[in-house]
Amino acid sequence: MPEKTLQGIPASDGIAIGPAFRYIPTELTVPARAAESADEELSRFDAAREQARVELQGLSDAIEKRAGKEEAAIFEAHREMLNDPALEGRVRELVGSGQTAEQALVNATDELAGLLAGMNDELFAARALDVKDVGRRILRVLLGLPDTALGAVTEPSVIIASDLTPSDTASLDPHLTLGFCTVHGGLTSHSAILARTLGIPAIVGLGESLLESISAQTPLALDGKEGVLIVAPANQTVEIFQGRKQQRESRMQVMKASVDKEARTANGRRVEVAANIGEVASAHTAVENGAEGIGLLRTEFLYLEDAQPPSEEKQFRIYRDIFKVMGDRPVIVRTLDIGGDKPPSYLPFPNEMNPFLGWRAIRISLDEPELFKKQIRAILRAAMGHNARIMFPMVSDLDELRRARDIVDTVKRDLALASVEFAFDVPVGIMVETPAAAVLVDVLAEASDFFSLGTNDLTQYTLAVDRGNAKVANLFQPLHPAVLRLIKQTIDAAHANGKWVGMCGELAGMTKAIPILLGFGLDEFSMNPRAIPEAKYLIGQLTDERAREIANQAMSFGTATDIEDYIKGTLALYV
Repeated sequence: MPEKTLQGIPASDGIAIGPAFRYIPTELTVPARAAESADEELSRFDAAREQARVELQGLSDAIEKRAGKEEAAIFEAHREMLNDPALEGRVRELVGSGQTAEQALVNATDELAGLLAGMNDELFAARALDVKDVGRRILRVLLGLPDTALGAVTEPSVIIASDLTPSDTASLDPHLTLGFCTVHGGLTSHSAILARTLGIPAIVGLGESLLESISAQTPLALDGKEGVLIVAPANQTVEIFQGRKQQRESRMQVMKASVDKEARTANGRRVEVAANIGEVASAHTAVENGAEGIGLLRTEFLYLEDAQPPSEEKQFRIYRDIFKVMGDRPVIVRTLDIGGDKPPSYLPFPNEMNPFLGWRAIRISLDEPELFKKQIRAILRAAMGHNARIMFPMVSDLDELRRARDIVDTVKRDLALASVEFAFDVPVGIMVETPAAAVLVDVLAEASDFFSLGTNDLTQYTLAVDRGNAKVANLFQPLHPAVLRLIKQTIDAAHANGKWVGMCGELAGMTKAIPILLGFGLDEFSMNPRAIPEAKYLIGQLTDERAREIANQAMSFGTATDIEDYIKGTLALYV
């Protein structure tokens, strides 16, 4: 078989060389049989649901241990879906009409998933996939089949698949998974984020030719940094990839020497390299990898794991535990960023045509002040004796920011009147995620102590590209000139008003972006903890003057492709 090259979207850095394992989900066939009594069929359905619940709990526990609570949240959502009244009610109705539990489940699942998918909305399309995933799990239990998932992998392999569901990615054995490639997916898909969290080389969005051209055991060579997959590589190609792998491993050993050092440019300018986390386990990982702080503490998973909002005490304990791990390092706590693709079950969400443009983040906080106050109280109480900061997501104008700060001031007065100990001088800032915020930084600086660029959403809104839509994944370009101009404009305006600027989007941890961002004068880079050693190393190789030269040259190009090509050649000199 002649060597063949496939180009996809780089999802997770690393080199993998090994045989292909074609992951094709087991075909579940509903047997043709007469239904027993309705009570017997429903009893089987209920027992299967309970077994599915046990399996999902196991998956949740396993992925939380390996990757953290935030990555495990999807399985909590699946467990909640087992009790979806629409799904359960329809199954009981169909069983009552004489169908078997299996027939009723398949029909009910197809109806509900079809209804969601037919709403022509990416959020509901994603939920349709979750419904199918849960329905498939219950059906497999009903059929008495084992949960093989990716359990059939018995030797170190490169997994290839049409796509990987959250259940699939949780089943990946890191000792046997050299890397994975998918037909679908984008830079911010579940599988891509999980790959980066676990340190597994990955390429997504390779297209239908992936499955068409690769059979089981076909030799593969994967470069997750370049997004290149070589099918049936020649011996010379394998040697090249092995050389790259050895170089990368040697480079990582050198870079780990930077872990405990302060991040400084080659001429001594101090910048901060921080981590994005969502729970205590990730805080420990951040410290181990040399994080100088937490640039983004996600709190939305507290609001998505239960059927009711988290209590103030629960939040207080979790925030306090994270602050303790980080010691005197700064921790930026983002207030609840729910809505969009993360709606909790206990809030009455409207049927929105464009949920990412709808009721989400700070808009929910301002409309649900008691929910918001409870979180602010917990943060301020837990921040006693620590270096905490509060950050509001999705702010788009000064009025929103003023209203949010007024609520913080109200909470402080209430705590003082109640003689409750709390941290009074906690800086308050915003995420710059909308083009509106980016062009209004000089105005917003009146009421914001700092700014943090959320480039995932900023890219999505600037380019009008849904970051969760595989159809337009190739158009999601964080190094697009328009995005870079907004980033530079934000940094310049903030500095002109005496405010520092960080970045907590995926872009901050990308080596191809770091020289440009450094040249723009970015003060803080916050990223996946595993990306920190390389980021610190690269920053230390560049003088501010050289970084500005790189940034200016990058800004002279008119397309993301031109910028990527230029940076690729430039980085070869440093990493």
